[in-house]
Amino acid sequence: MNVVVIDGQSGRMGQLFVERAVAAGLPCRITAVGTNAIATSAMLKAGAEAGATGENAVLVACRGADVIAGPIGILAADSLMGEITPAMAVAVGSSPAKKLLLPVNHCNNLVAGTQSLSLSRLMDEAVELLRSLCGQG
Repeated sequence: MNVVVIDGQSGRMGQLFVERAVAAGLPCRITAVGTNAIATSAMLKAGAEAGATGENAVLVACRGADVIAGPIGILAADSLMGEITPAMAVAVGSSPAKKLLLPVNHCNNLVAGTQSLSLSRLMDEAVELLRSLCGQG
């Protein structure tokens, strides 16, 4: 299973997700795609098997992904303080991959029906969802 993790800014969210997914020993290949080099580097240091940076990397990675993971803002043009371009949002949204979206309520993206969780607890839940997608749950 090919899991593409998309993150921007500092890459902290993607980094935590990759660390936890790798530690869980799930049968998947994790590709880190950052909107900037700092985010990509953070996710690679966390254990992603491959990484790339920028708009075209997002477009290409979304075509071959089985699962796309990242903050919910990856679906909204101009989110992550402008790091998600309209083309990136379309690539994520139109990909046939399952989307494992982290409901971070900031940057004007508010998700009703979610509870405020610490980043640590949010990652625990995200890894459990990935485990079920990998057929281990």
